[in-house]
Amino acid sequence: MNVSIRPHWLLALALPLALIACGDNEPKQRAAFSEFLQTRIIDKPGIHVPKLNNEQSEAFGPYTEHYAVITDFNGAMDNAVKPLGNLLQKGAVRSLGDITARRDDLKAVQAGLNDMGSQLQEQKAKADSAHAALKQPEDLKAVYDKAYERTVTAPADTFLQVLPQINGTLDSSLNVANYVEAHKAQIEINGAIVKVNDPQVQAELNTMLQDLTNQAKTVQQAQTQLRTVMLGR
Repeated sequence: MNVSIRPHWLLALALPLALIACGDNEPKQRAAFSEFLQTRIIDKPGIHVPKLNNEQSEAFGPYTEHYAVITDFNGAMDNAVKPLGNLLQKGAVRSLGDITARRDDLKAVQAGLNDMGSQLQEQKAKADSAHAALKQPEDLKAVYDKAYERTVTAPADTFLQVLPQINGTLDSSLNVANYVEAHKAQIEINGAIVKVNDPQVQAELNTMLQDLTNQAKTVQQAQTQLRTVMLGR
């Protein structure tokens, strides 16, 4: 039997295959997303988390959801650490009189820092869980993991290291305030002038003040480390 195949049948059979081939945009989407992560985040110093425009969102396809893991964390981190500047200013002390007069302020700053740390830990755990659940080809995963380290892991871990160091300084300040209160009969504070009429109390207070000075230096180093992570310099 001779079977003739008409040309339009061939076209009809070939068309679905062509549509399937043209509809598979994943390689292009993956390449575009990978290039964006490399050039806009990894290759730049400090932390950069650009907002996607409509063209980029369309070009990345489903990988926009992968990027949302990074942007969602950074938005939450920004909100969590926004009070840090005001807290540091509120907790700044310049004299022994400051320390003794502002114990309530110091305690409030500690509470604020503890809350900040809890929020950061919660948001980092949420981001880490979402990151672990992502299904990515190996070539993209290698680039994405570097971008994630730069924009999520490094800043979160640095903040979580710095906050306890700041709290350590506040602990030392409160210890000094409590000591002065307990020995107020031997310690007289008049502005910047401090008089102590007991040699043992003088020695113990000096030791505590030296510890406070050392703690302050540690905090300055921690702030420098944080600035390096955030700004790349």
